[in-house]
Amino acid sequence: MNDSKQTRRNFLKTIGLAVAALSAPVSGDSKESHTSAGGKPSFILIFTDDQGYQDVGCFGSPLIKTPRLDRMADEGVKFTSFYAQTVCGPSRAALMTGCYPLRVAKRDNQVDIHPYLHTKEITIAEVLKDAGYATACFGKWDLAGHRQTGFDRNLLPTRQGFDYFFGTPTSNDSVVNVLLNEAIIEKSADMNTLTRRYTDEALAFIRANRDKPFFVYIPHTMAHTKLGASAQFRGKSKRGLYGDVIEEIDWNVGRILDSVKELGLDDKTYVIFMSDNGPWAIKKDHGGSAAPLRGAKTSTWEGGLRVPCIMRAPGRIPPGVVCDEIASTMDMLPTLARLGGGKAPRDRVVDGHDISDLMHGVKGATSPTYAFFYYQHTHLQAVRSGKWKLHLPRPANPPWTPNWARHIDGEDVFDIKEPMLFDLTDDIGERENVACDHPGVVAQLVNLAEWARIDIGDYNRIGKNARFFDPQPRRPDAAKWIDSHD
Repeated sequence: MNDSKQTRRNFLKTIGLAVAALSAPVSGDSKESHTSAGGKPSFILIFTDDQGYQDVGCFGSPLIKTPRLDRMADEGVKFTSFYAQTVCGPSRAALMTGCYPLRVAKRDNQVDIHPYLHTKEITIAEVLKDAGYATACFGKWDLAGHRQTGFDRNLLPTRQGFDYFFGTPTSNDSVVNVLLNEAIIEKSADMNTLTRRYTDEALAFIRANRDKPFFVYIPHTMAHTKLGASAQFRGKSKRGLYGDVIEEIDWNVGRILDSVKELGLDDKTYVIFMSDNGPWAIKKDHGGSAAPLRGAKTSTWEGGLRVPCIMRAPGRIPPGVVCDEIASTMDMLPTLARLGGGKAPRDRVVDGHDISDLMHGVKGATSPTYAFFYYQHTHLQAVRSGKWKLHLPRPANPPWTPNWARHIDGEDVFDIKEPMLFDLTDDIGERENVACDHPGVVAQLVNLAEWARIDIGDYNRIGKNARFFDPQPRRPDAAKWIDSHD
């Protein structure tokens, strides 16, 4: 990206091309199959909760041992600029739909931090089920309401493309009630057992469906607090209970990898590992680390959204690849759709892109994501394009963000009165503001942010391509919320 010497004509051409790329429809068509003679590949997507960027050995953890994840990276690809969202529910909405959460339709057109994923939204599971896949979810759903009871059964995984569900409707802030499909089968489950139980159930499903392509989604409850680890791991790590939790997750990832190999599915299966957002820093020893990134869960500093991501598929993904190109959870829907022979939605805007070339280590492959937009809940706060990231002006504690949602503290919370620009290649910790040195870059990123406000939306603006499937344009209290912040 050029700076202030760029001509107005070239600048407008750049913005025009960028907007065209951002608005382009997603294709599920295959340019190269990446399927073996045995048919379609299977997918296992492991999604941890509140695990920080550094909380894997191969991402630099000094105290937490993750030998199976480290080996998985050695045998596959490690993404070092991979993004989720700032908190749990929106992150799951983005993963399931391939869209920024503010674009996605919610039940009753509800403007909320923890979205109710509308039944007319199309999930990865629905795309793959239509392509002939057996689909199952094991763990934390968090898209049918943010309560262990009183959730909407019409929005559970079994109504969103999954054949089978074993898990909990939301997070483990107080208790965990376990559901089998749509019925509660256990109240106040022992949180120390959840990581292993989810894995046990997932392995049983994989064995039962070994002769057909499957999509297994494992959104772990851990390492969201309250923390829980089994006796086999409790007190064993050098990082306290949080480290015990991560090391147990690692061991269970190993169980999955071993079982896939034993079943003769190694060359047919993509195993994908990622976290839903940055670490919950205010939990101190019970939270993780995003080092060397700045910020944590709920913030739009890198530590809030950039997460560890590893993908492995022997014979498809070459070993030992490190990819620093921009990618995100939103890319999973179009990517898995193409790899699985499915069709991504074409009747709506999908923000994710097919990143299969990045996954497969294609020489010279670059990110199809021209710009990534950082939303804190419903508020657009930053934008990245290439190596450049711009933080937009904002108050330290926006009045439209609920107090309970402000999970960060310390030096990362302050009024930003002028745009702040960072070169993430040279300054991954976002410490040196270089906005004064690159006014042209600032101008380009401001224009991209304005495109996002118009198309996706913002705390005080309805995006022109935001979706509302229910009869009323907005629920009355949502209308008041929007109007009060114009």
